[in-house]
Amino acid sequence: MVAKKLEVIHGSGNVFRDFGDANPDLEQARAILAAKIIRVLDRRKLSVRAAQKITGVAASEFSRIRNVKLGRFTIDRMITILGKLGQEVDVKISVRSRHADEIHTPA
Repeated sequence: MVAKKLEVIHGSGNVFRDFGDANPDLEQARAILAAKIIRVLDRRKLSVRAAQKITGVAASEFSRIRNVKLGRFTIDRMITILGKLGQEVDVKISVRSRHADEIHTPA
């Protein structure tokens, strides 16, 4: 058996960017917020029905978050859900220039 040499590629820190997603920063922010919501539900051992009773947010929405179907969630909506779960959210935004090869301009 011949050993294959693996090429190591360092990621950007954002998997959505690494895989060419059209809105990588937005997708990463939503994924982080979803993970925080799931962590609260798990830590408090809340079912989606119990979370609905506490927050007034439909159980189906919590199911979507648990199944990482985040397309219909805005960042502000997810922050609001965390607030209804008794969480305080601090947001820090950093803006910096991208490398020239990462900038996509319309043709």
